[in-house]
Amino acid sequence: MGGVLRRVPLFVQLAAFHAASMMVPALHALSIDAHRVAQAFFYNGVLLLAVLAALAVATARDRSRNITRSHLVALLGAFTILPVMAAMPVSDIVSDTRFLNVYTEMVAAMTTTGGSLFPADRLPETVHLWRAFVAWQGGLVVWVAAVAVLAPLNLGGYEVAEGNVRRHADLEQTRTDGQAMNPDLRVFRAMVTLGPIYLGLTGILWAILTIAGEGATTSLIHAMSTMSTSGISDGTTIARSTAGIGGEVAIAAFLMFALSRQTFSTDMNRDGMRHLAQDRELRIAGMLVVAVTVALFARHWIAAFEVGTTDDVGGALGALWGSAFTVLSFLTTTGFESAHWQAAQSWSGLGTPSVLLLGLAMFGGGVATTAGGVKLLRIYTLYAHGQREMSVLVYPSSVAGMQGRGRRIPSGGIEAAWVFFMLFATTMAGVTLAFTLTGLDFEDALALAVACLTTTGPLAEIVLGGKGTLTTLPDASKVIAAATMVIGRLEVLALFALLNPNFWRD
Repeated sequence: MGGVLRRVPLFVQLAAFHAASMMVPALHALSIDAHRVAQAFFYNGVLLLAVLAALAVATARDRSRNITRSHLVALLGAFTILPVMAAMPVSDIVSDTRFLNVYTEMVAAMTTTGGSLFPADRLPETVHLWRAFVAWQGGLVVWVAAVAVLAPLNLGGYEVAEGNVRRHADLEQTRTDGQAMNPDLRVFRAMVTLGPIYLGLTGILWAILTIAGEGATTSLIHAMSTMSTSGISDGTTIARSTAGIGGEVAIAAFLMFALSRQTFSTDMNRDGMRHLAQDRELRIAGMLVVAVTVALFARHWIAAFEVGTTDDVGGALGALWGSAFTVLSFLTTTGFESAHWQAAQSWSGLGTPSVLLLGLAMFGGGVATTAGGVKLLRIYTLYAHGQREMSVLVYPSSVAGMQGRGRRIPSGGIEAAWVFFMLFATTMAGVTLAFTLTGLDFEDALALAVACLTTTGPLAEIVLGGKGTLTTLPDASKVIAAATMVIGRLEVLALFALLNPNFWRD
């Protein structure tokens, strides 16, 4: 079976899986007697499968001379063309809107950005499920592509991965006879290894949230949104969920998989599973969550002291948990808000610190996870290099040893991290400028640029005024937002690789 699939181009495989998955919302709509919705998903799914079957037959013998390059192109197509397919049934169901709005909505889902152009009550329950399912598929694509496509190209954060992980990856990608592993086989193995883990974790969280008191559909949406870090929800947000604090604790636990690849990807470094406490990404994330939570709690406590409500112990504990959960959520670029986050603001009378949320989203989560942003490993690399440079100021003649941090950062990793950070900042400035040219003011343009580039859609909703406000954006802004979300998901270095003429030479 694997040999047959490997003869079909990767993008066609992804598209066929995407079309077949339309049967899931079709069955859901049928179960709730939403027959028109079921028909839209079923007919579009069957039509697309027929077209893709013919395309698979026509392209089965058309083998690219550079399969790794074709995989990177397929990855770009997954985030730009698959949303067209995903938007087709939604466009039939939500007939009083333009296709551009639906396409932008599906790009936000496929890139795991989340957010929505529509108020929650405007979309049927099945469409909310489809949005979360599309985002879940996008998260799975990111997991598999990180290991099988980006790692061999030294992209996606692997350019700063520690030397022992890279050596292990090189061994995994080499046959016993010394020949390089076939890229198609690498994708197949990554899918077989990571797919069941991703599906199993989603199923476990779904069960936990259902037991905690959420409805079956809502808990499934929240489970898929958590694993994909899309933050997609139906009208029942996390803040208004019937699962309560138990549901939030469960979601916070599963957000850990967006902080470090070592929490789920044992094929990259088997020793890492036994030493999670020493994982640099988890340690940085822990320090950030603790530091920002304490700062937010102190801010709320001082405000509460001024209005004389510091004796409210329940409000204080709620503010502490609400801050910790929301900080973790935005650090992983998910964008869920705790119910106690609102309670903390009521307790102190202070509003949402939007700038702080923007900063957390820019930091982002772990390498090879569904989280966006600059990524914690790159942050650590720049921090370690900064420490070294400061020590040189004190001891100019000192020579760096190969122990500790220096041994873990590969050659060229510091330069790569700095280049990525500068490209990220430049891209953010360029996108902000582009948004201002469409009529947005600077603050809204900056918030929207950060939200799209870090794939944190709920962040834009918070800053711009709530769900449904993105619909009022000019068409040019929606096009720019969709393109920026794709850039943020693939990362600038991967797009530069596609634009490099040498990359296209055989």
